Amino acid sequence: MGKVTGFMEYQRELPERRPVEERLRDYRELEGKTEPEKVSTQAARCMDCGVPFCHSGCPLGNIIPDWNDLVFHDDWRAAIDALHATNNFPEFTGRVCPAPCEEACVLNINDNPVTIKLIEKNIIDRAWKEGWITPQIAPVKTGKKVAVVGSGPSGLAAAQQLARAGHDVTVLERADRIGGLLRYGIPDFKMEKDTIDMRMEQMQAEGVTFKTGVNAGESISADSLKAEFDALVLCCGSTQPRDLPVEGRDLDGVHFAMEFLPQQNKRVAGDDVDPSVSITATGKHVVVIGGGDTGSDCIGTSNRQGAASVTQIEILERPPDSRTENMPWPLWPMIYRTSSSHEEGVERDFAITTKRITGSDGKADTLHAMRVEWSKGPDGRPQMKEVPGSEFTMKADLVLLAMGFLGPEKRGLVENLGLELDGRGNIKCDGAYSSSVPGIFACGDARRGQSLVVWAIWEGRECARHVDTFLMGESRLSTSPIS
Repeated sequence: MGKVTGFMEYQRELPERRPVEERLRDYRELEGKTEPEKVSTQAARCMDCGVPFCHSGCPLGNIIPDWNDLVFHDDWRAAIDALHATNNFPEFTGRVCPAPCEEACVLNINDNPVTIKLIEKNIIDRAWKEGWITPQIAPVKTGKKVAVVGSGPSGLAAAQQLARAGHDVTVLERADRIGGLLRYGIPDFKMEKDTIDMRMEQMQAEGVTFKTGVNAGESISADSLKAEFDALVLCCGSTQPRDLPVEGRDLDGVHFAMEFLPQQNKRVAGDDVDPSVSITATGKHVVVIGGGDTGSDCIGTSNRQGAASVTQIEILERPPDSRTENMPWPLWPMIYRTSSSHEEGVERDFAITTKRITGSDGKADTLHAMRVEWSKGPDGRPQMKEVPGSEFTMKADLVLLAMGFLGPEKRGLVENLGLELDGRGNIKCDGAYSSSVPGIFACGDARRGQSLVVWAIWEGRECARHVDTFLMGESRLSTSPIS
């Protein structure tokens, strides 16, 4: 694929990010444009590797070598068709996916992998610019009505596929705008929201109806939904955050990340935020608890708001800098990673546990912590032990909890429908994405737990195919190459 000797002739090159001092003054995306010739050169590095492990590295099963080859040969029009064959929204994945495909690239065994994510982003951005993306309207309507609850990537993928199968699809979203975590969880400096708006226009032209401000299970009852629609697809996400049960948790200034991040996205969109509940990092010493992507987003947002200092702490040990024997290629390696937000200024510390938070006049100002050690227990699982005498404190006017999520919210629709849950608190489904109640399906984070945007899109596509089969007896929707 690409140029046979390209991987030996060309080096991996990524677009330069805007200077830190510049990008901290706005919320625009970080990377500049890449000239098509440079993208073609990067595509030339794709090897004729025999077995393209990038396929299995990508949950969507994207046929990566095919569109790399097409870009190398300057056939961008065909490249977007190959990309859309497995991925409804490459404009999302090309921006926010951590690119497990690149870790699985054969070239990554002993060299730098192909810049798959860069190529994907440039294919879709050019396709929008050239007007190649048009509505795909179903030639025949089935008369079946489907409600999709939630408008994150899994909900949007399921809705688009079902509309293209000819069903009347209504997407119900409790927020005031469509997009779920894409809209209100991911900062604009990682993905500007016009990417969602453009895709919404296409989906509306395909027959999808979007309704915002609808809290399914409350503003519209579960019984009403079951009576009105032939099938329900629950894509309500994993939105129940993991809490921190320590002394001082109730002090002013201690908040979940998903209380903090959506407010800034609203400000960027020009929406008002109620001053009585407004959370900002301006002039504050911020401590972010949690070392994942959500924590990283809190760092970038805090710095843009003018925080006095930002510290990120993680209870686990610092990951290694490169693969170990426990992380063999092509598996995703849990290594030390530096995000764009980390580049912008943060103190990072690992193997830290929070003991309590103190303050005065009801407001937090100090976080008390201890160092911990990790070792393998008798059952082989890691065990944590506090290090005696390692107590220390840090300034903390704003503490942001970014420690992951514990499944979908149970109160409301999930409880009212009487859905069975799995051992992790997610909606339990069979292999056809069907819940314990006939005619009700679930996909994305609500079914599998907190995960990546690529998994969400894949689940939405697969769920749609099973819903189509449930309604019609068979489905002509395409299946994933890895299903």
